[in-house]
Amino acid sequence: MLMTGMILLDKIVKHLYCWIMETKEDLVKDVTWQILRIFNKHSQIEAHAIRFDEDVVMTPREIHTIQVIGEHRGMNITEVADNFGVTKSAASQMVARLADKGFVNKRQAGHSNKEVELDLTELGCKAFYAHERFHARHIADIVNRLGAFTLSQVAAAAAVLEVIESVVDDRLSEDWLLRIDGETSE
Repeated sequence: MLMTGMILLDKIVKHLYCWIMETKEDLVKDVTWQILRIFNKHSQIEAHAIRFDEDVVMTPREIHTIQVIGEHRGMNITEVADNFGVTKSAASQMVARLADKGFVNKRQAGHSNKEVELDLTELGCKAFYAHERFHARHIADIVNRLGAFTLSQVAAAAAVLEVIESVVDDRLSEDWLLRIDGETSE
């Protein structure tokens, strides 16, 4: 584990040295490409099924939906959609699939005839806690690998990611029919 940390720290130092030689715009481009690579690798992970019990296999999207419902008991479809940055229709389809598989209970909200509240079934709770154990190991690994960073450096990285997410949100709200030169197509 120490060797992995040293290799990671060496990569970080090399990146920092390269960054000193670049402009801020070059750095932003490099970070943007790195985030794109991470997204693509994450998409590969999302494509693999997860077996958390002998007979129960789920997709990462399913288990992550269970995770958010387990953390926020009684949430509704809109809140699930907002949490993942997807449409209400996509969230509704996922919740329906999980309800059909016996992981989620949907019940009518007490304050609205149109709204449903979501809770986990016994099977859903079992999946939730299995995923919690997995994430505990995953987060511990990340914290361990980031051991050389100060809290303020990690906070700065989080702030950078918030800015990047806000740019992505802005892009999602734009007209998707843009030409390369940035002018709106007709």
